[in-house]
Amino acid sequence: MSFTSFAEFLAMGTHGVYVWLSFGISLGVLALNVVLPLLARRRYLQDEARRLRREESQ
Repeated sequence: MSFTSFAEFLAMGTHGVYVWLSFGISLGVLALNVVLPLLARRRYLQDEARRLRREESQ
């Protein structure tokens, strides 16, 4: 498929909305697959540190 201009490339022959929306959703899901485990790990480490401090103070 050949496009004569960048605007035509973005429009994708009237299918641009669906194409770019699917790319956006895919990138969003991939970003969540990276960010959510990092946040969960951080939360787990904070909870463990809090638990250890609590056990040491008893």
